[in-house]
Amino acid sequence: MMTLLILAILVLLIIAIARIVRIVELANELSGEDDSVINESDNKFNGRMLFFIMFATFGYFGWVTMKYKQFLLPESASVHGLATDRMLWITFAIIIAVFVVTQILLFTFAFKYSHDKSRRGLFYPDDHKLEILWTALPTIVLITLVGYGLMVWNKITAPAPKDAVVIELYGKQFDWTVRYGGKDNNLGKSNFRLITDNNVVGIDYTDEKGKDDIIVKELHLPVGKDVLLVLHSRDVIHSAYLPHFRTQMNCVPGMSTQFHLVPRLTTAAMRLITKNDKFDYVLLCNKVCGVAHYNMALKVICDSPEEYAAWMKSQKTVAESMSQAAEPAM
Repeated sequence: MMTLLILAILVLLIIAIARIVRIVELANELSGEDDSVINESDNKFNGRMLFFIMFATFGYFGWVTMKYKQFLLPESASVHGLATDRMLWITFAIIIAVFVVTQILLFTFAFKYSHDKSRRGLFYPDDHKLEILWTALPTIVLITLVGYGLMVWNKITAPAPKDAVVIELYGKQFDWTVRYGGKDNNLGKSNFRLITDNNVVGIDYTDEKGKDDIIVKELHLPVGKDVLLVLHSRDVIHSAYLPHFRTQMNCVPGMSTQFHLVPRLTTAAMRLITKNDKFDYVLLCNKVCGVAHYNMALKVICDSPEEYAAWMKSQKTVAESMSQAAEPAM
């Protein structure tokens, strides 16, 4: 009802403005004035309106920013995310500063140099110093931003430490499977030819390194520990997207991709930050991988090192699952 009322008010306002404009036109016709000739009062009115539009635009920009700031980037849950967020905010600050300065200059010049019969325009073909300035300054800013971004990128994509926790994310239409390296922190061999209903990632059971692997349907990450995510896909290209960890990497059939990160906020800590007791991190697929693409969401739990160690001890290894499956039914 409120929306309908607002629309009705807007329609009536537009009609009122149209009628006022028509009245002004009729008044000009009766007075015999030529409304195609711009006089001094018109110039002053247009100049004032330009400044009004400028301040209204700045005010609206500030209001929208404050009103919808909750929809901006959430707190980063990874260490490298702090660096990427900082780079983004620096870029925003430069863009906003340039926008404000250029708009002030634009509207000020339009007002100051409005038409004046007693003033003649100056023929100003070129100014090499000015051209060098407006070419060099943006170049320096862009080179600085690109150089800073390259340093951040090199740091993010640096090889993971040897003691990093190894976790495999295995995507297929339309879900995720998570495999941990177990006590030896090494993922056992796998082969797509070995995939069955009971062996969803195709583990080679003859490989001793794979017998202590842990396969689950939720992703646990230890805070403050280096984590190496090894990504695989069974069928099509998926994209492992962890928005709160500022992480995304494609899962490509027939090859391994990987990403190294360090979580910094537990799920409990993020719930306090967001003031949402039901908040959970999530792993999504950011590629349109098929008709049920929207179902590819997996719960992510960020634990303290102690909680993570306790959770790992509570999980069954591949060898234990095989042994349980081999026991005869009573």
